[in-house]
Amino acid sequence: MKILIIEDERKLSDSIVAYLSSEKYLCEQAFTYTDARMKVNLYEYDCILLDLMLPGGNGLDLLHEIRKQRNPVGVIIVSAKDSLDDKVKGLEIGADDYLAKPFHLPELSMRIYAIIRRKTFSANNILESNGVCINLLNKSAAVGDTPVELTKSEYELLLFLIGNKNRVISKSAMAEHLSGDMADMMDNHDFVYTHIKNLKAKLASAGCKDCIKNVYGTGYKWAEP
Repeated sequence: MKILIIEDERKLSDSIVAYLSSEKYLCEQAFTYTDARMKVNLYEYDCILLDLMLPGGNGLDLLHEIRKQRNPVGVIIVSAKDSLDDKVKGLEIGADDYLAKPFHLPELSMRIYAIIRRKTFSANNILESNGVCINLLNKSAAVGDTPVELTKSEYELLLFLIGNKNRVISKSAMAEHLSGDMADMMDNHDFVYTHIKNLKAKLASAGCKDCIKNVYGTGYKWAEP
């Protein structure tokens, strides 16, 4: 899952990135209002951590713009301003949660997980499709009783496909999901094909065949009856 951390305190931002990366999240950073606004308008995220006091602008203004565009991304306000007015205004505009500094990183991680689970997987800890069972808490996958050992990228790709079941997803969208804004600097997205090939082979070996369909000239989709 892809997280955008909008926080001007670089040391704190780097600490959040280090922790969430160890939890298998793909993290991107923005340190100013302008940078954050640009990334929100260009890329898709599963969750945004939003500081209120930013160089160049106010985080609540950015939140208002996000919701005005009907962007459904989960937003957690992370701010030292722990006043009731800030909480209420942020939640009224469309924030999903509010966490006051200082906070414990494991708590932040669980709040992110809760928002993503609620928005993407209907509040379930277990995701099932075509005989594939994914435990979202321990980030494991199995087909029936057969565990499927996946790399971080393969696991993220599987979640992305199932979360968009029966929809065609382009290679460029997959590349952005797996590598974030680095995808814009790549000459090609051939690595997506490699991950798809390996994922299909591992699922087939465990007994799940032909779930990932190649839509010629467009991309791939997870086919579910």
